[in-house]
Amino acid sequence: MTDARPRDLHPEITKLDRELRYFKESLLSRRKIKVVAIGSSSVAGEGDVIPFHARLELALRKRYPDRMIDVINRGIGGQEAPEEAARFGSDLIDEAPMLAIWQVGINAIYHRDLYDPGRVAGTIATALSWLKALPIDVILMDLQYAPALLGAKEKDTRTMVGLISAVAAAAPVNLFRRFALMEQWVTKDGVD
Repeated sequence: MTDARPRDLHPEITKLDRELRYFKESLLSRRKIKVVAIGSSSVAGEGDVIPFHARLELALRKRYPDRMIDVINRGIGGQEAPEEAARFGSDLIDEAPMLAIWQVGINAIYHRDLYDPGRVAGTIATALSWLKALPIDVILMDLQYAPALLGAKEKDTRTMVGLISAVAAAAPVNLFRRFALMEQWVTKDGVD
């Protein structure tokens, strides 16, 4: 059962470092605005994983009622940065969004036999360089804090979180620190 209590969003963790310039400009000048969410099961939804894109779309439409904001789900469960980057042309760039949210990292740890975290970080950096010249704001979202990623996998998990953070800083793009937020909720806020 999930905890239905309101959660503190911890702005000290979730605050973005960079302005969403293209998204902000589009709110001032366009009626239709696209956001693309790309990633694995956290984006696609799977089993009891409820994807965030529909809730984000509703929240944005409520906040900006005179705009038609579509958040397009381009998540495919089980994929990691190499497969996701291969889809950037058709699933992200061709959509011409003002904002892209890219969730990465979980499968690099969960399927450690298939992925090397260092190579995954390199793929993330390369794919972000493709977006640099385009009028798209990017938010890189790191992996979730989950029991399956702790214990024997905790060192690799924290390494992957650090690699994603370093790539985001070097790109430079915004980083949504989901791992840190969820860890705060679980370890300090008492959320189940």
